[in-house]
Order: sequence, then structure tokens, then C-alpha cells
Amino acid sequence: MSQVNAPRIKDIALKAGVSIGTVDRVLHNRGEVARETRERILRIAGEMHYSPNLMARALKSKKKLQLVALLPDASGENEFWARHRNGLDEAMKSFEPFNLSLEVISFDLHQDDDFLLKSETVLALHPDGILLAPILKYQSQQFCDKLTGQGIPYVFFDSFIDETAFLSYTGEDAYQSGRVGAQLIDYGTPVDKDIVVVNLARDLANTLHLNDRTQGFLSYFVDSGMNRGRQLCLEIKNSEYSRVVEVLDEIMTSNGNIGAIFVTSSKAHKVARFLEQHGRTDVVLVGYDLLDRNVSYLRQGVIRFLISQRPAEQTERCVRKLFDYLLSDKQPVRMEYLPVDVVTSENVRYFF
Repeated sequence: MSQVNAPRIKDIALKAGVSIGTVDRVLHNRGEVARETRERILRIAGEMHYSPNLMARALKSKKKLQLVALLPDASGENEFWARHRNGLDEAMKSFEPFNLSLEVISFDLHQDDDFLLKSETVLALHPDGILLAPILKYQSQQFCDKLTGQGIPYVFFDSFIDETAFLSYTGEDAYQSGRVGAQLIDYGTPVDKDIVVVNLARDLANTLHLNDRTQGFLSYFVDSGMNRGRQLCLEIKNSEYSRVVEVLDEIMTSNGNIGAIFVTSSKAHKVARFLEQHGRTDVVLVGYDLLDRNVSYLRQGVIRFLISQRPAEQTERCVRKLFDYLLSDKQPVRMEYLPVDVVTSENVRYFF
């Protein structure tokens, strides 16, 4: 068989302009590789129809593997979740030659009953494996118990629940990312200024990653922070902008010493809009995720830093882990923490 029909890692490396070791790390999910480089290698590998022994076995297999991803609906204010869908789409492109299918089922993040309904829909499909973002802790835990009882393997992305039998988690260390946010604010805020932590969540107690980020943020100032002001926590259950304005107006009016705000979710643009409208250029604002509205305020300087958790890469890796596990019983690393990216107005263009 000619080299064209049987490409090697060496051939992919040559075409991608990288080392053989870099290609090996990407194809086998070992070690850290820059996102653009990783995407280029995977694209080239797919174009060249590269198939190591494991892939060759999959090509010959007559068994059809069915995966299902259950994640929040990406419409409206939840546009952040579209990034995870992009990662699923990219992953499936590389699996086009194989007998693998993926169905994406979304639920309304603001309706607990909808999650329960959609989880029953997933079970009715009798999938071989599940990808799950367990944002709603209590409902997700019940669902995971059913998956375990039926012997269906599942992987987590975005957040995880310790008290479950999940196969693997891929995503940020939410507690540590909260500490990163604290350090960024600590360096840019006068030591005597107060800092506000804003949680925009309908049910904060049931939202795992926001709690972990908050705890990480606060722990930084206990351990090593320079700031000697107060850290104040706000929970805004209704994220409509009018309600955000009402709450922020009240605290900014009653406390003239606020020097920084940390938003634990992707809704930093709501706080940025308030600061812009009130001319508060003196407040350091840090938030999460590269949504268009967040990036716009970042470029204007209203948001000082954004923390990105690589959502597309999370789901891409999850698909590959399930595929490898189902095909060859290859056990993935149980906790795979991805680096968090600190994005500023100076480097944001490199993330698109």
C-alpha cells in the first residue's frame, strides 16, 4: 500500500510543520499542545485518513457506537454553550470514517423539570456512552445514579460531581480558576479597596462551578492576597439587566469604596454595561468566557480580564475518550484539568 493510503505520524508532522512528538501528543491526548496547533494536526490527520491500530480496528468493526451529549440549550443568554457544541462538531468530523454517531440533546437551564424530562429521553435511546455537563447538581446526580445502574459509561465536562461513578472529567479546575481571578484583581486594585463577587444564578446552591470559583476566589485573599479591603458576595437570582442594575446601584451607592468586581459566570457583560453607563472607569472587572459581548467590553477596556476555560476542547476530548473506552476499554485519565487562559485586550485576537 502506498504512503498516500497509509500515512504515518511522520507524514502528518511534516505536513503540519511540527515535531513527531507533538503529533503523538495530540493523537493520543498526552500533554499540552497549543489549541491552534492541535486543531491543525487533527484536521490534517483527518484529511490524510490517518488510522493507528485502534482506529483500524474501529474501521473494521461492524458495531455502531452511539453517543449522546446532554447539555444546556445555547439560545438567548446561554450562548456560551454553543462553544461546547462547536467542539462536538469538530470531534465528529475526525470520526466521519468510523461507525460512530452522536446525538445532542439540550435542556432549559432554568427549568429543572426540563432536565429531568430530557434525561429520560436520553435513557430511552439506550446509548453506549454519555457526555454530560452536570450544571444542576441534584438533578444530575439522580441521572448519574440511573446511568450507573444501567451500566452506561459517562464523562463530565465543564463541571463534575464527586459522588458519582463518572469515567472521566475534562475541564477547568473551578476552584483554582477562582484563585486566578483573585490574583488578577489583587494586582490591579488598591489594597484598601473593597471587592465584590457577583454570582448571577437562579439557584446558586445547585450550581457547582460557580460555588467552587467563589470559594477559590475568597481563599486566595485568606492565603496570600495583598488586598486588605472587604470581599463582599452578591447573589442575583434574576439575571435580567434591570435587576442587575437595581442590585448594583444599591451596593455602589451605599459603598463608595468598591474597587473591583469579580463575576463568576459568562455574564460579565451585564456588569460591564452598568459600569460603562455609570462612568465607573475606576472599577477593575474580571469575568469568564469569550462571548461576543464580553469580548467587546474587553476591547473597550471596561472588562479588564476574561478567563477562558476552552469549552470546545473539553467536548472534543470527551468524545475521543468515550470512543477509545468503548472500542478497547482504554481507561482515560479520570481528572483532566485543562489550563485556563487569561485573556486581555492585547491578546484576545489570538483566541479566534
